[in-house]
Amino acid sequence: MPDNRVNTKLLPATQATVLTALGTVKENLPFLIGVSPEERQTLPKMGDKTVAFVNKALDVVNRHPEILPGNFDAQAFIADVELVNALRPVQGELRDLLEKVDDTVLAAGSEAFSAALRVYQFAKTNGLDGELDAELAEMGKRFSRKPRTPQPPDSGS
Repeated sequence: MPDNRVNTKLLPATQATVLTALGTVKENLPFLIGVSPEERQTLPKMGDKTVAFVNKALDVVNRHPEILPGNFDAQAFIADVELVNALRPVQGELRDLLEKVDDTVLAAGSEAFSAALRVYQFAKTNGLDGELDAELAEMGKRFSRKPRTPQPPDSGS
């Protein structure tokens, strides 16, 4: 097989260790939440350019709390900023890890699919006198297409 970039196994014991470690990460971050796609669209975003602005606001709150109205929850603001600052390095590491997992699944999946296509061709060519007909029919479902519904004729004048 040409260009086999991923040539390894994830042993069950190693997989179990990784899943346990990820479970430990989740246990240590019990405050993580989910946000719906609709809510995600409405929330103001704190991107890289905004971090300095928010941290400067934190500095102002810490140095001059007297400027804040009584209904401003400074402690909640401080806690949110500190949480974001603490989670950003974790987020970066997880993003890097997820990207590598995604890339490895993509590459290994591509290699597996390419090899499976070759197996399918070999099986079609060397079908062992019909012995592989059931397997070939099952594999062939991958390539079946739904018939197109005919478009009504254009009745333009």
